[in-house]
Amino acid sequence: MINVRARLRRERKPAQVDMAPMLDMVFILLIFFLVTTSFVRESGVEVQRPAALTAEETRQSGLRLGINAAGQIFVDGQKIDLRSLRAVSERFLAQNPEGSIVVVADEKVTTGLMVKVLDQCRLAGAQRLAVAAEVPSRR
Repeated sequence: MINVRARLRRERKPAQVDMAPMLDMVFILLIFFLVTTSFVRESGVEVQRPAALTAEETRQSGLRLGINAAGQIFVDGQKIDLRSLRAVSERFLAQNPEGSIVVVADEKVTTGLMVKVLDQCRLAGAQRLAVAAEVPSRR
């Protein structure tokens, strides 16, 4: 009997923790958070948007055009010319046929420039156009 106990003590291996299930869970959680995270794309320019009582918050993704108070047009933080806006919009719509274009303009932008920008987007074939506005705080 003593011989059996001594032999069992010698043959017993130290306890080990299997890390594979924990690593699997970590990777599953990582994938879950990456898939469910929504990435907000901004136009790349700081503007003072006009307020509108009928403004609605949307989370749709699309091409965001920014127009600052000086009348400069930006796409993804890069300044572009009004003449190249149509080509940029056409390229975006070719890659995303159901895509929308959102114009984020400063409240000091002239109506004439805004109409020219919207016109270039329409000539590019945009069916879904929107102008961003600020939702006023309700008191």
